[in-house]
Amino acid sequence: MNVKSNGSNSTKSIRKRISRRRLLKTGASAIAVGAAVSALPAPAVFGAGRTIKIGMVSPETGPIAAFGEADQFAVAGLRKALKDGIKVAGQTHPVEIIYKDSQSNPNRASEVAAQLINKDRVDFMVASSTSDTCIPVAAQCELNGVPCVTADDPWQSWFFGRKGNPKVGFEWTYHFFWGFDQVANLFADMWLTMPTNKVVATLFTNDADGIAANGNHGMPPAFRAKGLDVRQLGLYPPHSDDFTAQIRGFKKNGGDIACGIFNPPQFATFWTQCAQQGFRPKIMTPPKAVLFPTAVEALGPRGEGISTEVWWSQHHPYRSGLTGQTAQQFCDAYTAATGKQWTQPIGFKHANMEVAIDALKRSASLKPADILKAITETDYDSLVGKITWKGGPLNPVKNVCTTPLVGGQWKKGKSFKYDLHNVYNGSAPDIPLDSAFEQIRYS
Repeated sequence: MNVKSNGSNSTKSIRKRISRRRLLKTGASAIAVGAAVSALPAPAVFGAGRTIKIGMVSPETGPIAAFGEADQFAVAGLRKALKDGIKVAGQTHPVEIIYKDSQSNPNRASEVAAQLINKDRVDFMVASSTSDTCIPVAAQCELNGVPCVTADDPWQSWFFGRKGNPKVGFEWTYHFFWGFDQVANLFADMWLTMPTNKVVATLFTNDADGIAANGNHGMPPAFRAKGLDVRQLGLYPPHSDDFTAQIRGFKKNGGDIACGIFNPPQFATFWTQCAQQGFRPKIMTPPKAVLFPTAVEALGPRGEGISTEVWWSQHHPYRSGLTGQTAQQFCDAYTAATGKQWTQPIGFKHANMEVAIDALKRSASLKPADILKAITETDYDSLVGKITWKGGPLNPVKNVCTTPLVGGQWKKGKSFKYDLHNVYNGSAPDIPLDSAFEQIRYS
């Protein structure tokens, strides 16, 4: 009896231990599953799609940092507008914008673009602000098969600076901005509204922008076609700090009109040396150099009267397809948030992302080939105007969409030291004028 009793108790004990092990094993498995589920991103738990990653490269620091001055404002607004995600092929996806500073260096721009592609695995790339940013980023995307849209670089620099063939174009990279032919015709028509000797002296940087501006697809041929006498003074090193020889050339040629491509710091040096050496043209129009209030303020009283291209302003009659804001509302919001004056790149930073989001929304999937197809079918009204690559008058080559231009001039401001006035709109009459074009007044 005692033996049976002990055996029965032993059997019960064994069964109890086995049940306990099963319970512990089952519980451990449940905990592991629970832990795995909780470790997944929230969208996966709730059935939303994976996060869409958009890389954004821009010069926030360095010599051309003025182009990126409003980047963080633009990015903050975009993140707010995209907080609920976007719908792609019927499924909602969160959107992550990964911002990288090119530091105004083309090598750095290429490096961070490669990081965004290979490490962050972005689905879409946007980049803006001169060929130092747009060309290396686009090159990386073309090499790696990543859909890319760039802006804010004259299209000839972007296209021919990459040895683009107009008959073939590129596969993965698309661009929107004006061209040197547009700006040259604009400047010539604006200058011809004022009495001068019609002699134009030109000086360009020895970089992708300057070489393109000075070449067969650039500005001098367009100036000559308008009846202007062009004296080309050649190319100068991008970071020059002594323009004595060039100023001597300007004075020798006797032009009433001076035109040259400079980064803002170099133009400040050049224009100061012009004052010291007695060069006083009736018209000074340097593309790129005086796009920003800070660049003009750095010139002191000699900032007044300098003219420039205007690719976007508070008075452009367009609105964002993403937020519904007008150009004026967008500029007012920037000033309210920062206390600073609006700048031209703000609109293009926003529009660059607008176009990307529009393409993603229309894409059949998040596969690169489907996103690329959506880009090619773009026909979108943005904060900077119509953007399309479907073929037509806005597409001089396959991958390029041109945007409108008006002539601008810096004049004494009301709330700020200087205001940029729209003074000539012959090629874009829907963009209103602020005042008439005037020759520079020297004190």
